[in-house]
Amino acid sequence: MALIVQKYGGTSVGNPERIRNVADRVAEWHRRGDRIVTVVSAMSGVTDSLIKLAREVCEEPAEREMDVLLATGEQTTISLLAMALHSVGIPAVSLTGAQAGIVTDGRHTKAKIANITPGQVRKHLDNGEVVIVAGFQGQTMEGQITTLGRGGSDLTAIAIAAAIKADVCQIYTDVDGVYTADPRIVPNATKIQEISYDEMLEMAGAGSKVMQARSVEFAKKFNVKFEVRSSFNNNPGTIVKEETKSMEHVVVRGVSVEKNQAKVTISGVPDQPGIAARLFQTIAQAGVNVDMIVQNVSQSGETDITFTLHKDDVKKAHKVAASISELSAARAVTVQEGIAKLSVVGIGMRSHSGVASSLFAALSAQGINIQMISTSEIKITVVIDEARAAAAAQAVHDQFGLNITPQG
Repeated sequence: MALIVQKYGGTSVGNPERIRNVADRVAEWHRRGDRIVTVVSAMSGVTDSLIKLAREVCEEPAEREMDVLLATGEQTTISLLAMALHSVGIPAVSLTGAQAGIVTDGRHTKAKIANITPGQVRKHLDNGEVVIVAGFQGQTMEGQITTLGRGGSDLTAIAIAAAIKADVCQIYTDVDGVYTADPRIVPNATKIQEISYDEMLEMAGAGSKVMQARSVEFAKKFNVKFEVRSSFNNNPGTIVKEETKSMEHVVVRGVSVEKNQAKVTISGVPDQPGIAARLFQTIAQAGVNVDMIVQNVSQSGETDITFTLHKDDVKKAHKVAASISELSAARAVTVQEGIAKLSVVGIGMRSHSGVASSLFAALSAQGINIQMISTSEIKITVVIDEARAAAAAQAVHDQFGLNITPQG
């Protein structure tokens, strides 16, 4: 008898038939004697519909009210799944994030989990019930409903698994596992059998849509081994776990592409202490996540600062950059959209040389220009034209032989 946390994404519960399929899967585990906590997302398309509805009522809805509204998406799913389980004779109870003991900070729409007190979850498990928890949401100490932002349901599942010391955490999605690249972009991508937290973290941060980075960070912090697998078949998935020595034999584990990026450049910034600090402190206070940052070598006492971010945050970032530009007497602020980030990831980079040169050679052979470069111990990222992203990913994937290399 195992204690299992399972998470099902929006596609997996996208319509009544799929909800019944999930119920049948959960029922099978329960009948074997396992204790099951099921975390679910809103049905696919529901969150987007709620956002659209809000903006039809108010152009800039208050974030507190958006949290109240969006939390209803997952609450719909938990109740429907509980009903489906009841219909096949399985005792089940649905819990909101707050009822499951998920306590967050007060940052609406992007809250962070502060604590979990899973007393109600344990109580219902002890009663032999399947516990169905609404992902993506929690509650502040003051009783305010909050949502956890993108990937919030994955985070909910991993956090609950850590809190109740689950034996297994399974992340069910619409793909078989983690692939060497997005199969929709690189058709000959192959499934990875196991991957380290650090590699998964870098791939998530570089645009892999399977998991959000902060969910992987949480799993690494609390050593929650989890499996990414499909809710539409019984095939083994990809195990995400602590790094082992044998993992270094694979030099490059995968290629990730992140589209919908933008680049902001402040030109002619006085090369003085404190300007960069003021810029990025103000951007952080505006709730904007910045990724790559490049500052050019000073010329005649001036420098250029360039940074990348998601294009949805361009307006906020441009407003901040313009104010800093005015205060510092910089020459101009420019924004470029239509760019993408391509990354190669692998812990084997620590002990193998030549990865950067192979990456650059593959892009050069395709006539693809590199606009920015960033490196870490196990990742190399380049900024390229978004229109060439698919061709770049395929070329790099082939360059490192990821379509034929066993991914274990």
